[in-house]
Amino acid sequence: MPTNLSIDDALLRRAQKLGKHASKRQTVNEALREYVARLLRKEILELAGELKWDEKFDHKAARSR
Repeated sequence: MPTNLSIDDALLRRAQKLGKHASKRQTVNEALREYVARLLRKEILELAGELKWDEKFDHKAARSR
């Protein structure tokens, strides 16, 4: 999707160099993938303690299925 963005040039150059990306597009796409992955991990961590387990569930019996 073509988009015009105002991106910090120094930050983009630094990210491109550190990531060894051949283009600005690769740099931005990788940064977006990492950002989305980080947010998804954060959502998973926020679920800690929220899940309710069935205490009667026999996990050993489930393995043999």
